[in-house]
Amino acid sequence: MTCAVDTRFDFAIVGAGMAGASLAAALAPSGARVLMLEAEEAPGYHATGRSAAFWTESYGGPGVQPLTTASGPALRAGGYLGSRGALTIARAGQERELAAFTDRYAALGIRIAALDRAAVAALVPGLRPDWTAGALEPDCCDIDVARLHQDYLAGARRAGAALWTRARLARAASDGAGWSLTTADGRTARAGLLVNAAGAWADEVALLAGVAPLGIRPYRRTVAQVRTAPAPTDALPLVLDLAERFYFKPQAGRLWLSPHDETPSIPCDAAPEEFDVAAAIDRLGQVVDWTVERVEQRWAGLRSFAPDRLPVYGPALQNPRFFWFAGQGGFGIQTAPAAAALGAGLLLGSGGSPVDPAAYSPARFA
Repeated sequence: MTCAVDTRFDFAIVGAGMAGASLAAALAPSGARVLMLEAEEAPGYHATGRSAAFWTESYGGPGVQPLTTASGPALRAGGYLGSRGALTIARAGQERELAAFTDRYAALGIRIAALDRAAVAALVPGLRPDWTAGALEPDCCDIDVARLHQDYLAGARRAGAALWTRARLARAASDGAGWSLTTADGRTARAGLLVNAAGAWADEVALLAGVAPLGIRPYRRTVAQVRTAPAPTDALPLVLDLAERFYFKPQAGRLWLSPHDETPSIPCDAAPEEFDVAAAIDRLGQVVDWTVERVEQRWAGLRSFAPDRLPVYGPALQNPRFFWFAGQGGFGIQTAPAAAALGAGLLLGSGGSPVDPAAYSPARFA
């Protein structure tokens, strides 16, 4: 979708992945004029399109959990969630760590239950003997990521938001009253406030706008789709390692498998490394006695973290007309509804978020 040169907007959002699209969909119905600037030919090419697609309240830690939990009702109401269940498993000798994990999330109100070896083996056929206990979160769900993202984009456009694709931000000049923006292909726009939802490129966008970066760093995460014997049934839960060395879940008769890698990366179109795929297969073999017959697909995406591994939502200290909406790690999809509501409340001054924004403010890095 193209717009006339020098169009004026209230908000220009850099990035139209899940973060930018969800925020645009939350802002535009207020009557605000919203522009999404997407560097790629189509939105969602990077992290959004490469998600392992699950929602589970313990994933991301206690600091992320309030956003995940608050997002659950909207995701369920929209029909984006499908029942899955999550099982965190532990080896012999990790009983104390597993009990602490279970107690931590139970204290936050999450449904979680400790399981013994027999109960874990009943959920994971072929489980090897050194895995002796687990913690089950029955409310974990698969997410229909593609439909959620497209619905956010469609909702934003219905409410009047504009989307410019192939619109990499090349220049951002602030004059105190707003921003003059120029894309790499020469399109220009004027915006009252610039929102940085650029994912792995968030610090680069900040530097371009004359704002101090926060140290948001991208890390590569690898996933492979493998064919196994026996084939996983749909009853298999999402299985995660307490020590964070793997996770896997069934997908249409195949297995989605990750070595839970976090390899520092420059912002880029991430590609999987053979070493990481091999590590994932090796770790699966340490868990179950299945045979991996074929690697059918493999992909990698970048998960971007602030130094404390919490998202960053709020105005920059140096320029209140620059708004951070970044650092969402691998949790931006499962937290999208609550994060968008929080961000829109801050930008519009309307409040209304059930989640306290203070923990995610850029001011914590002052």
